[in-house]
Amino acid sequence: MANRRPPPRRRPATRRPVRRRTPPYRRTRTRRSRRQQRRDTQVLLLAAGAAAGLALVWAVVSWLLVNWWILIVLGAAAAVGGAVWIHRLQQQRAWDRVRQQALRYGLPELDALHHRDFEYAIRDLMRRDGCTDARQIGGAGDNGADVLATDPLGRTWVIQAKHRKDGDRGSAVGTPDLQRVNGTARQLYGADVVLVVTNGRFSTRCAPLAAQLNMHLADRRVLATWASGGRPLWELLPKIPPPREGR
Repeated sequence: MANRRPPPRRRPATRRPVRRRTPPYRRTRTRRSRRQQRRDTQVLLLAAGAAAGLALVWAVVSWLLVNWWILIVLGAAAAVGGAVWIHRLQQQRAWDRVRQQALRYGLPELDALHHRDFEYAIRDLMRRDGCTDARQIGGAGDNGADVLATDPLGRTWVIQAKHRKDGDRGSAVGTPDLQRVNGTARQLYGADVVLVVTNGRFSTRCAPLAAQLNMHLADRRVLATWASGGRPLWELLPKIPPPREGR
C-alpha cells in the first residue's frame, strides 16, 4: 500500500484577549488622581517661585545694606527726575497762561531773570509771535545757539541770547560772541536769520561786523519794544531776508 500522508494538523484558533472595561468608579478615581497631581505640581511650582523670589529679595536687601551708598544715588536720581518733570509741567502751564494773556515783558522784569530764564523768555516771545516750534537749546554743546525757531513765513531763526544782570550798565556784548554763533548757525542749523539779542548793549565794533556777516542785532531798545508790544521781531529789524524759494 502506498504511504498516505497524515492529515495536516489544525492549529488551534487564537483567541483575542478580551478587553475588560474599567469600572466607572475606577475611571473616576484615575481622573481625580491626575487632577490632584496637576494641582500638587502647580502648588510646588508656586512654592518654588515664591521661595526663589524671597531669596532674591533677601539677596538684594543684603547687598544694599552693604552698599548703602547706592540708595543715596538712586534717591538723588529720583529727586532730579522728579524735579525735571515738575519743571516741565510748570513750563507747560506757564506757556498755557501766556497764550491766554498775550505775553508782555518789561525791561526790569527781564533784567531780574537768570540767564537761562532769559533764554526761555526769548523762546516764549517767539512763540507768541507765531513760531510754534520755538525751543530753547542753550547749554553745554549748544554751538552758540540758545533758541531755534521757524517764523510763520518759513524762515529759520538761530538766536543767541546774552543776558546782562546790570542791563546797559553791564559789560558790552563783543564781536567774539557774534563770531561764535555766526560760525555754526548756517552750517549746523541752516539759519535764514542769525540774531544776537541782549538786554544790555553791544560794543561799537559789533554793528559793522554784523553787517559784514549778514547778522542781526537786537539791543536793549529793540528788546524793550519787542517784549512790551505785540509786533514780531521781523517787523522791527531791518533787512530781514525773504523766505526761501519753495516755502
